[in-house]
Amino acid sequence: MSPADPNQPNEAARLAQELVDQGYTKRQVAKMLNRDASLVSQFFTKGKGASMVGALRQLVRAVHGGERDPDTLAGIAEANTSRRRTRTGQKARVRGRDTVGTPGGSMSGRAGRQAIRSGASHLAPVVHATGRAGGRLAFTVRMKADQYVYSAGSAQDSGGVRRGFFPRTDGTKERTYGSASTGGFDAAEWSQRVADHHGDVTEAMRAWLVETGRAVEDADIRYLEVRGWISG
Repeated sequence: MSPADPNQPNEAARLAQELVDQGYTKRQVAKMLNRDASLVSQFFTKGKGASMVGALRQLVRAVHGGERDPDTLAGIAEANTSRRRTRTGQKARVRGRDTVGTPGGSMSGRAGRQAIRSGASHLAPVVHATGRAGGRLAFTVRMKADQYVYSAGSAQDSGGVRRGFFPRTDGTKERTYGSASTGGFDAAEWSQRVADHHGDVTEAMRAWLVETGRAVEDADIRYLEVRGWISG
């Protein structure tokens, strides 16, 4: 593709620039789109990004509407991203960090306060894709310290993983459940859990925490991270 005309940017570049003008870096825009930062740069230098226009339009609309949470914006982008197609009409492969379909590969996602309120639905594809690939999952959960039943590092809670042991200024603590070193959780089982909660990853996690005696009934999850991988 020939270099883009800087005086006549394409739609993807124009929309990405609007996000930059709102205070986001090109790297942050790329992260919202779940693409390499180099691709966003190519919106401007090579005229690429046609398949990203729908997602970028919704991102710009959301930001102008007052949304600032990167995780929520990433979920909006994911729901509005169309994959480009090859000459034969097949969906093109996307190069990026998520390679859960191959041995040794991995993918991840995280949800902040705003995304949590809507069920962190953009994390469901991470769970389902890892489950289909026969992989394993690990989670990081942040809640108010008094909403955990066990003390930090307890073998009954997070297997001795002492992440977020020191209280944060907002009174929350993080707990990590599962890891590559401990084998993680069966992703297929968690895929069913999420499906049972109609794609609401927040509720699936809250239910598991309560069922296993790790959290109080009215636990309020503030942050949730999911990491999936395939053993090599």
